[in-house]
Amino acid sequence: MEINAGAWYLRVPRADDRMDDGPAVVASCLDPEIRRWRHRPPADPAEADAYIRRRALDWARDERYTWAVCEPTTGEMLGEVSLDHVDLPMAQAEAACWALPAARGTGMTTTALSAVLRFAFAGLGLHRVGYLWAAGNAASGRVAEKCGFRTEGRMRDAWLADGTYHDVIVTSILATDR
Repeated sequence: MEINAGAWYLRVPRADDRMDDGPAVVASCLDPEIRRWRHRPPADPAEADAYIRRRALDWARDERYTWAVCEPTTGEMLGEVSLDHVDLPMAQAEAACWALPAARGTGMTTTALSAVLRFAFAGLGLHRVGYLWAAGNAASGRVAEKCGFRTEGRMRDAWLADGTYHDVIVTSILATDR
């Protein structure tokens, strides 16, 4: 599944003879800011390949839909957006995303997540998409706000990242909000 998101191109993560997103996945596993807020696989090329293969299986099982967010002319992966915990019968999922340092502050994540939300509601027929973010992660909070997520509540000391518990902001967007 490919999505043209204007300045960005979204596609299924790949590790084949034509395109290899493994180095970007490894870079995400090494990046201190991503590791601070997201659980990542070990920073190892074999683990990155396994991660990419799992994302393809997730698509086949309708459990998680993951897109590599790419520069459109080179296809270089600069980030990732996903719909996790997909429950098609209940018409809901949870969004997640990350961006490598070179893409931060460019609007890439907001643009990509907005495109994925359009697919979620119009293409998959979802009714609700949630988005959880750690209270200290201001960038993730800005993405949630710009994409139209509404705060539902706060889970105290619910997120263990970087060895520290963080409060989690629970947000969601409904199809009727769009």
